[in-house]
Amino acid sequence: MSRFRGKITKIASDTEVSLKFRALKVLPARAMPPKSRLKTLKESVLAGSKRIVIKIGSSLLAHSELLTPRWSFIQQLLDDVKMLRDEGHEVILCSSGAVALGLNVIDETPETAGLRDKQAAAACGMPLLLNAYKQVAHEFGFDIAQVLVTLRDLEDRRRFLNTKNTVHRLLEADIVPIVNENDSITTEEIRVGDNDRLAAKVAQMVQADHLIILTCVDGLFTKDPSEPGAELVERVEDVTPYLAVTDGVSDLGSGGMLTKMQAANMAQNAGCETLIGNGEAERPVVSLLDGSRPHTKCVALTEPVSAWTAWLTDRLQMAGCVTISDEAATALCRGERGIERDDILSVQGMFVRGDVIHVYDEQGVERARGLANLTAEETLIVARNPDIAPAQLLGFQTHATLISRNNLVVLDDRHIPWEAPPEDQVESIAAA
Repeated sequence: MSRFRGKITKIASDTEVSLKFRALKVLPARAMPPKSRLKTLKESVLAGSKRIVIKIGSSLLAHSELLTPRWSFIQQLLDDVKMLRDEGHEVILCSSGAVALGLNVIDETPETAGLRDKQAAAACGMPLLLNAYKQVAHEFGFDIAQVLVTLRDLEDRRRFLNTKNTVHRLLEADIVPIVNENDSITTEEIRVGDNDRLAAKVAQMVQADHLIILTCVDGLFTKDPSEPGAELVERVEDVTPYLAVTDGVSDLGSGGMLTKMQAANMAQNAGCETLIGNGEAERPVVSLLDGSRPHTKCVALTEPVSAWTAWLTDRLQMAGCVTISDEAATALCRGERGIERDDILSVQGMFVRGDVIHVYDEQGVERARGLANLTAEETLIVARNPDIAPAQLLGFQTHATLISRNNLVVLDDRHIPWEAPPEDQVESIAAA
């Protein structure tokens, strides 16, 4: 408590609003936007748009020094949400901030907190974050609901569909879902790691028309925005050329511009347009949608992939991979067949049945992704014994097909390929 009091002298105007809000519980209603703004919004990129996913970074929701809620920002954000809802749009929020808001409770800082500290901070901070959203949403006359997810909820097909059903039911009830990763139980190995790509997965899940990523800069720049000569990139059709310049992570957040570009690519594939802009602005969402301030627009593909293909190809983590012969890769790309045991040269990872695995050729180029019919161990066994029936090797009736043709998608230019794992992490079929 003494540490908190010692920082009171550094409170900015935003925090003064915070203290007043906490004491009175109700802030004066914001002035209604002018009719010209409403008209501009209707005629903007929102024409024909129904669902909007908004991702909010930790640095916008929590004071960098005090680690308390930024009430004035939350009020401006939800004021925009109300305006969009009044215009007939469905809004889903993907919110960071739980870990940052909980650090004070466990007497830690972003610089000193380890994994266990962050898990505990997430458990403490989530009620604070949801309480802030709840109070302000009540002021604007709508309800919110929390949807906590883990990596498996998005990577496993059945759990993905269960999550999708929950979000859709909330939207049917006119409730604003607030989606966040359950950081209190995740570890580095089993976590999404950033809410940018999580938000893109949600946008794919609900077939959103727009993904809005609010951050602490105006958008994507040609180089680090702090360097001389950095220019804002206003329109992006292909994110690939910009991946090399998208480094940097804030102290409070886990995602930099790289994850935002990856998220934009995932959204593009699903036919969803992405807007990336600074959240430190009056009407942070509406001013991006009506084009009244600088931002980066990542345009959607005119011919998006199916929902099934988007889920299968846009992965958050690699469960495992196999390397196949060039001959098999050529046949695969022609759509002639799936992947048989005779095609496999090496296996990496401890994938299980139903995991999506990455497929590489002999040059290390990723060619496809597909659902595994066998575990990694079973794959090694059948591939190393090509003359023995799979049922005799494994003890149950099955085929020697690792990935069926119908459960495989060949990658094209729209997908960002993943690098092949190092050779010391790969188990060769010939090594037995």
